[in-house]
Amino acid sequence: MTPIILPGSASRDLVDEICAPIGFLPADLEVKRFSDGETRVKINENVRGRDVYIVQSTHAPVNDNLMELLLLIDAAKRASADRVNAVVPYFGYARQDRKDEGRVALSAKLVANLISVAGADRVIALDLHSGQIQGFFDIPVDHLYAGPLLAEFVREMELGDCVVVSPDLGSVKRARGFAERLGAPMAIVDKRRQRANEAEVMNIIGDVRGAKVIMFDDMIDTAGTICSAAEALLAKGATAIYACCTHAVFSGQAVERLAASPLKELIVTNTIPQARHGGPLAGKLRVVSIAPLIGEAIRRIHNHQSVSSLFS
Repeated sequence: MTPIILPGSASRDLVDEICAPIGFLPADLEVKRFSDGETRVKINENVRGRDVYIVQSTHAPVNDNLMELLLLIDAAKRASADRVNAVVPYFGYARQDRKDEGRVALSAKLVANLISVAGADRVIALDLHSGQIQGFFDIPVDHLYAGPLLAEFVREMELGDCVVVSPDLGSVKRARGFAERLGAPMAIVDKRRQRANEAEVMNIIGDVRGAKVIMFDDMIDTAGTICSAAEALLAKGATAIYACCTHAVFSGQAVERLAASPLKELIVTNTIPQARHGGPLAGKLRVVSIAPLIGEAIRRIHNHQSVSSLFS
């Protein structure tokens, strides 16, 4: 039986792209915001006994989009759906995945609990900020990676010999994997963070003189790290600087910083819609769709086929 794909408000355009190649149609649903801030959802199709896939990123407004996801899960479960799958291309609160000081919430674990308690049977996520988040769930998690898609896109740009750069020490593992896919050497930006959302670049580990460099990370938030790293790489003799990430959060003054930075191009995916940034970043922003990856994952899960083999 064909699965039901429910498009959350945060991912409607993405759902249209997901459904077309695999021959599914997005289900009809209503999402209403009341004047007091409450959200009401209604699924306008029969989901009894069907597999339901709810596609909803939890980017800004994070709490509204998260609440809508929980309500859609609950609505599908109460409508007697057979299996409810939460497809979360961008998982908000992922950076709050540990107690780094006393008396703070372990927010990523709490959100995982909320999704499970709401009634989800499975979660499909893309490039979680840390792999340990999979262990926060008591239900199966299919963790997808955008690295292969982004690496293929970069190869088609025909940049020639280049150096992949990790913008900080925490991103070394994912940058190394990206470098291996491109067959490129790697360098590391060593930074010291003074306070939240501020970073100071200290040193470049590796040789970038005379090279085109591609910085690779899972997300760009305020863009302070990426822009500071780009300045440092330029000072060390890099000839052209590109940045590549899965989740383009772009909060605060990020767009202005990126527009004024020495970055030649910025390659991101559409886990978070980017149409609103086309003007300020015109000519610099390039968006790679992750719809084929998510669509194929949904098809495989529905047909009980391997998902991990997508990244072999």
